Amino acid sequence: MKDLFVHILTNERRTTLYIGVTNNLEGRLWQHQNSGGSAFTNRYNLTVLVYYEAFPDPLSAIAREKQLKGWKREKKEALIATINPNWDDLPPHLFGTDSPVVLRRDPSTSLHSAQDDAEERRQKA
Repeated sequence: MKDLFVHILTNERRTTLYIGVTNNLEGRLWQHQNSGGSAFTNRYNLTVLVYYEAFPDPLSAIAREKQLKGWKREKKEALIATINPNWDDLPPHLFGTDSPVVLRRDPSTSLHSAQDDAEERRQKA
């Protein structure tokens, strides 16, 4: 049986968190990046993988997902910091630089909305 993964996604500004479970971490992240994820991840552009855990069976993965969803944000942040203190986007380290989820970071393929781009330009000005 394949491992299952509990993962935490956030947005570029690290303001919103999403916790999910999957048996294909790279494929599921690609779906989130390409508007094939949940309505919540699409709405908040949650495409940055900052945390994951592997589990050998569905019951333990689902139990952990439910546990984490019940935590306050501060506790989730502390958990993320245990493996990723800088909240880096993990796919380059996990899947390599040739992975579709890493290559999509190219600005020409970015999924940022026009509103996000305008906000970034205002902040740089």
